Amino acid sequence: MPCGRLSGYNLQPMRRIYAGTSGWAYSSWKGGFYPPKLGSAGFLNYYATRLNSVEVNYTFTSHLSRKMANGWIEATPDDFKFAVKAHQEITHFKRLRGTSAAMKKFVASLQPFAKANKLGPALFQLPPNFKCDLKRLEDFLAKLPGSVRAAFEFRHPSWFVDDVFAALRKVNVALCLAESDKLLTPNIQTADFFYLRLRKEKYSPQARKKIAARVAEFSGRGDAFVYFKHQDTPEGALYAEDLLRKQIISA
Repeated sequence: MPCGRLSGYNLQPMRRIYAGTSGWAYSSWKGGFYPPKLGSAGFLNYYATRLNSVEVNYTFTSHLSRKMANGWIEATPDDFKFAVKAHQEITHFKRLRGTSAAMKKFVASLQPFAKANKLGPALFQLPPNFKCDLKRLEDFLAKLPGSVRAAFEFRHPSWFVDDVFAALRKVNVALCLAESDKLLTPNIQTADFFYLRLRKEKYSPQARKKIAARVAEFSGRGDAFVYFKHQDTPEGALYAEDLLRKQIISA
């Protein structure tokens, strides 16, 4: 069966590490990450002075307008990247089958980011009760547009098999290396970039040191996109900032 190749991105001579959190609109971060008197309209602009990427979860339940995307683009510097989660209609309601119309709408919403060179990977997060269906995955991957770099987060352990990894490699799609208290994804490279989701609420200094070493090793083999869990307190944002600082020091 023919498979499309994701050729919309070329590797840069210098690998980059992009780090952030899964969202930024948290007024509870005031005083811990945001200045105490900063209004919510200024959150993203300030976030982008300290972190160089964000994972957009808004797109999982809502359709992003061009006006909103352009506002985010204007609020961030030239080298900032937006990773965007695919709409739940694609991953949860239709479960990768019969998704042509939904995918067309989703991909169209990414065009402002692509035009501004601020588009990171699109994340396709499958539901925890979605067990491995290799044929369905292969059919979906074959239709992915070449303009989008993609990562897949599997949340049922049945997906962690060699045939799935091979299917991802064939079209240069990343296995999302997700870490939580419930499930740990195998440390397998399937694309020319890496996508990490660090979902634990707390990481000790020693754990963050190990993460930094892991990311540094990844960055020698491709761009690395790393997102800590968003929550009411700003630890995730501070962890991401510390990770970026460690990479600068070690460079």
